[in-house]
Amino acid sequence: MTIIQELIKIMKDSMGERNIVVGDVRIGVFYTAAKLSTGDAGVAFTPRDMEDTVCCPRSAAKMPASGKLKGKKALELMKLATSDISLKRSVGIAVLNALSALKMKEEEVKEGRIKKDADALDVVEIKEGDKVAMVGAFVPFIKKLKGRSEELYVIDKHPQALNAEERHMWRSPALMGDIMPRADIVVITGSSMVEGGLDELLLACTKAREIILAGPTASAWPEPFFKRGVTVMGGISIHDPDRLLQVVSEGGSGYFFTGPARKVAAIRGGNS
Repeated sequence: MTIIQELIKIMKDSMGERNIVVGDVRIGVFYTAAKLSTGDAGVAFTPRDMEDTVCCPRSAAKMPASGKLKGKKALELMKLATSDISLKRSVGIAVLNALSALKMKEEEVKEGRIKKDADALDVVEIKEGDKVAMVGAFVPFIKKLKGRSEELYVIDKHPQALNAEERHMWRSPALMGDIMPRADIVVITGSSMVEGGLDELLLACTKAREIILAGPTASAWPEPFFKRGVTVMGGISIHDPDRLLQVVSEGGSGYFFTGPARKVAAIRGGNS
């Protein structure tokens, strides 16, 4: 069972008796957002490397039933998270994150603790000599890590995601199998939940002392991630869902922290 499959099962077992529907869905340029009838919301990375962007009949099958999502049962739409089509997965993950927000509001995370207004990198120790591997060019983290690690490798499909001064850190995904097993600290962007391959990435982190899953997409119920080695999930807590949906639909690129959301870190370990 994959992480996403387990997360779906957890939500079904936890919310199966409740009539929770999806009240709104927005598929923006950078993020997809879903709001539930409970008022809770979640976001997920919107994939942009779509194979077929030709309008309209050829791409219609790749869209997640546009115009028919509002009012669907949340426990049905969350299943899109396992779709073979990445755009549908983004809707499913956004719904799973919204359900996770509801679950975290009602229940404690038994295998860890939640720290509000916390940046994921601020709750881990990076020691001198640590090798750091980042999967996906997460610009805010690159800026923070440059001064804290002598060896920082950024694995990304697009070298242009790094500026000229940072380009020497770039590594091709083809080198993943060599870099990941040697890393002491691994940072993986939450977009991997949508793009796929997260389970395989975690299996490759054989030496890592800390595995951080970060970004607005990394806001799911954390226990299945903790079971597979993730030590910190640096996501968001949404306090103004309507404003967040507006930002997403107007092309917001994830900088939600000064408006409708706040940073939150789920940390594996005791609740102290």
